[in-house]
Amino acid sequence: MQETAQQYTQRLLGYADGKQPLSVQRATPKKLAALTRRMDKKKMTRRPQPGKWSVAEILAHLADAELVIGWRLRSVLGASGNPVQAYDQDVWAQTFQYSRRDPKASLETFRVLRESNLALLKTVPKSLWENYGMHQERGKETVAHIVNMVAGHDLNHLQQLEKIVKEARRK
Repeated sequence: MQETAQQYTQRLLGYADGKQPLSVQRATPKKLAALTRRMDKKKMTRRPQPGKWSVAEILAHLADAELVIGWRLRSVLGASGNPVQAYDQDVWAQTFQYSRRDPKASLETFRVLRESNLALLKTVPKSLWENYGMHQERGKETVAHIVNMVAGHDLNHLQQLEKIVKEARRK
C-alpha cells in the first residue's frame, strides 16, 4: 500500500525531528561520499531487492530532487503562494534511466546543487522563511517546512544507503 501525502510528510518530518535541518543538509554530501567510497560500479548498480532502488538509482534521485528543491525554493522565495508542482519519482527514475546513470556523477551533481541551495538559504532573511508554496499534493509549504522536509528526505535515503552498503559488504 502506497503512503498518502500526509503520511509521507509525517515520516520525513519524523526523521528530522530534533535535528538542525541545515546541519543535516550540510553533512549529507560527505556522508554519501563516505558510504559509497569503496563500492565498485557493479555493487552500486545492484538492486537490493526487486522493485527497490540501487545505490546508483538513489544517488540519481537525490541529484534530481536537489534540482527540484532549488527550483521550488527560488519560486516560493520569489513569490509567496506560488503553485508547487509534484512529480512522480518512479516515472523520473524510469524516464531518466537512473539505473544507467554514473553514480559518481550523480553524487557530484547532488553536491554542487546542494552547495548552491545552502548558499542561497544563507542569504535569505528570516522573514522570507514564512513564504510558502501550494504543493499540488501536500498543500501549503513554507520555506522553513521545505527545509525540514529536505533534511528528513536526506536522512531517509541515508538510512536506505547504509542498509544497502552493509549488505553489499557482507557479500
